[in-house]
Amino acid sequence: MNGKVNTGSSYPLGSTLRPGGANFSVYAKNATSVELLLFDAADDDIPSRIVPLDPLRHRTFHYWHIYAPDIQAGQLYGYRVNGPSNPERGLRFDPEKLLLDPYARGVAAGTNYDRQAACRPGVNWGAAMKSVVVDYRGYNWEGDAPLRKPFRGTVIYEMHVRGFTQHASSGVAANKRGTYAGVIEKIPYLKDLGVTAVELLPVFQFDPQDAPPGLCNYWGYSPVSFFAPHCGYSSDSAPLAAIAEFRDMVKALHRAGIEVILDVVFNHTAEGDQRGPMFCFKGLANDVYYILDPQNGAYTNYAGTGNTLKANHSVVRRLILDSLRYWVTEMHVDGFRFDLASILSRDEEGRPFPNPPILWDIETDPVLSGSKLIAEAWDAAGLYQVGCFIGDFWKEWNGQFRDDIRDFWRAAPGSVAKLPNRLFASPDIFAAERREPETSVNFVTCHDGFTLHDLVSYNVKHNEANREGNRDGCDNNLSWNCGAEGPTDAADINRLRKRQIKNFLALTLLSAGTPMLTMGDEVCRSQWGNNNAYCQDNELSWLDWSLRDKHADIHRFVKLLIELRGLLYTWKESQATLNLFFQQLYIEYHGVKLHQPDWGRDSHGLAILIAKLQRPYLIYFIFNSYWESLAFELPSSYQNAPLQWARVIDTALASPDDCVGAEAAVAVGEFVYRAQARSTVMLLAKI
Repeated sequence: MNGKVNTGSSYPLGSTLRPGGANFSVYAKNATSVELLLFDAADDDIPSRIVPLDPLRHRTFHYWHIYAPDIQAGQLYGYRVNGPSNPERGLRFDPEKLLLDPYARGVAAGTNYDRQAACRPGVNWGAAMKSVVVDYRGYNWEGDAPLRKPFRGTVIYEMHVRGFTQHASSGVAANKRGTYAGVIEKIPYLKDLGVTAVELLPVFQFDPQDAPPGLCNYWGYSPVSFFAPHCGYSSDSAPLAAIAEFRDMVKALHRAGIEVILDVVFNHTAEGDQRGPMFCFKGLANDVYYILDPQNGAYTNYAGTGNTLKANHSVVRRLILDSLRYWVTEMHVDGFRFDLASILSRDEEGRPFPNPPILWDIETDPVLSGSKLIAEAWDAAGLYQVGCFIGDFWKEWNGQFRDDIRDFWRAAPGSVAKLPNRLFASPDIFAAERREPETSVNFVTCHDGFTLHDLVSYNVKHNEANREGNRDGCDNNLSWNCGAEGPTDAADINRLRKRQIKNFLALTLLSAGTPMLTMGDEVCRSQWGNNNAYCQDNELSWLDWSLRDKHADIHRFVKLLIELRGLLYTWKESQATLNLFFQQLYIEYHGVKLHQPDWGRDSHGLAILIAKLQRPYLIYFIFNSYWESLAFELPSSYQNAPLQWARVIDTALASPDDCVGAEAAVAVGEFVYRAQARSTVMLLAKI
């Protein structure tokens, strides 16, 4: 390195290229010394240069900064930070550990990376991830920008970047399987399916070794950086390749009209508790970044992973906002789903905050205006805020929809009475807040839990492959195996399972709100009863593309449901409240007899007439979760006009008769329709 090192500046944070070199700035409160270590390769254990920062010249308040000449994009670096080690006071400085830059736009993980080396005493430089200097200004977006689509009309597809194309059956070239580039090749599939947004499981750089011995962290809910795209999802191992390839993916998805929503983890990090590794935050300002017990400095665990980010501390708030702005402005993503978002409503001591600053910061930030914001409105410590999450614009994962729909189709007592609320965007949960119908993000399955195929195939979890004695994962799955546990050759059970899958899909995609599908549910992907496959980076989790042909009937069913959804929910008001939504509707409830709905605990059938949502049609739904067929009377007139009903959906019928487009609806000659056991029927009548 030639040239003279000078003081640099405290802003901007991270590494920033400037003429002739780069500025480095990092927040390290209570540090007594800081050194910038420069490396030539990701696996190097000896830096090419160590640049000490003088606390008198290179420190402004708690920010350590320096300008280093002759630095170019792609330069690898890290920090060595010394200071007091007093865990009871929350101070854990360790000058032997190489620390990542919290604001680095790139992270390189070499073949020698070792999580355990960051846990035990001693130098870990050769086994540590390293930050990368990035120049993100020169990418050619070719006019691309976030799509800013309204929530109305959105159909979300939750997917895993690696799992989407890693299976050999994907047809993607071996060097592109499981990568951002692999996703690009499969965009025609997503567009043909009809989804309008992909929700990507975590793509921030995470620790793949945060898992039981011999397994890996597959889901990615173990972040080590909030700015760098995960380098393991790049088809090119070069330090800067992941940034460009991620952008290529976003640009290609946008060209297909598909938005990109990121599943983001701002509630904890991969550093875990006192037994966990030191990657970054622990060694820079442990007491600032984490919520600690004021009595002994122990880590709180509201995320169930060993630590909890102090999201409402001013420094962490700035980090979160800067991260979100970066992903919107420089990476062009369209929105975010916040994992365990209720943690962001806790104050600096972990108590629920009446008006959490970070949540209002995110909602009112002008850079993020128009981005989709979705909250998983609970945490692992019992704070449950579905229906009362802070803010005016947030949408929320509706866990009650999942539970009540599962209960209905397994014929649980009292489940019929809950069905109307779930079908009509859960007004019992959201109407009081004057939210839109789309506030309710409706799902029956997600990455966490059974796949849809397994929901109808297993009564209990089978997580032995996770090597935790089957203790991990949820025990309350509200599932029903239809008469046999796991795979079976019984034709009647397999037919029933297919019918149940279609029933779940129908209610998910035809209910008011924002529907979300899970990758592979449209082709009956199975995890063999594993409901917590976070550590299974293998064929258990990957999408087997041969299932598309094997279960072409379900794939076709999903495509047509999405088309029919457009028939149901096309009214123009894009920001109308849930109360106004109901003013647009005329709803009647019926049982097997007209005007006689049975709301009792032992009832298992309900019929619903919907008018005015789409004027050319009346809609009649029949939901029969009973184990025998039921004959439902049909209205013969509406407002004194005679009706002629035609069938578009009957999940008891085999494909292609189970679902047809509105223009191909099959006339129903009588005013009685026999709904088969455990089936969904949708009829249309032109007005």
